[in-house]
Amino acid sequence: MLSNTPTEYPGLLLEKAKALPAIPTVIANAVNEVTLTSAKLAAEAGLISPILVGNIAQITDAAAKLEWDLNGIPLVDAEDETQAAQRAVELVIQGEAASLMKGHLHTDTLLRAVIGSLRTASRLSHVFHMTLPGSDKALCITDAVINVAPTVIDKIHIAQNAINLMHALGNPKPHMAILSGTEEVSRSMQSSVDAAELTKLAKMGALRGAIVDGPLAFDNAVSLEAANIKGIDSPVAGNADILLVPNLESGNFLFKQMVYFMSATAAGIILGAKVPIILTSRADPPEARVASCALASIYAHYLANKDHSVAC
Repeated sequence: MLSNTPTEYPGLLLEKAKALPAIPTVIANAVNEVTLTSAKLAAEAGLISPILVGNIAQITDAAAKLEWDLNGIPLVDAEDETQAAQRAVELVIQGEAASLMKGHLHTDTLLRAVIGSLRTASRLSHVFHMTLPGSDKALCITDAVINVAPTVIDKIHIAQNAINLMHALGNPKPHMAILSGTEEVSRSMQSSVDAAELTKLAKMGALRGAIVDGPLAFDNAVSLEAANIKGIDSPVAGNADILLVPNLESGNFLFKQMVYFMSATAAGIILGAKVPIILTSRADPPEARVASCALASIYAHYLANKDHSVAC
């Protein structure tokens, strides 16, 4: 039972990104057609100015198969994926790029290079910006990719990263639902205990710029009717902008269900580093790849403006 409804480019997301200058984006190990297709689509949409790192012969060969003229596009040679990741990160450090895209290499290889040089005070985490066909209402899911079994402290970082992304998207006070299998705190369900603690910490100021509540079951987070039937009085119930999932598995299941059963477009980036990191899959449709680049563009400009305002 899979959806036959075609995926769509998220209109408002692309409109917002296209109104901004294209961001210089370094693609680590851009040696295959799947990676170059993502870069080409995003470049043609005016979202990124690509810098291609990897074996130059393989890059040019793959680009030729796509009929992509690389004239004027910087090419940086690298012997293997480890060297490609390191050189991509070096370009970011040197100020040549404001975002980083994963190419044909293992995610662990890229993240090792990132952690070694582009760390901030925050923990790395991933956010999916989900939109459904015919709708501009976005629902963010975090973290379904990087943090397997996050602690409460980890979840503070994960939550704040997602909140900052929503600020970049123009939502100054997003509603965050901390999900569990129940809206009641149960010692037999650790996620509910964590959610209650996170909610308490948020009220104490540990999370900034959001309305946070939990534990909330999924139905209560997204459906006001379900929350009312159950007598749940919560400012987040039925109005969630961000779903903070208990662990990677639950988030992974949730976003894939939305993609395969509802034709949702999943734009995904890694946050918490000095620049946003675009993470796409070989199974992603073109709409998701371009949307991921749009999301990274918006966040990169947000970070640049934020850093400038602090410096001033």
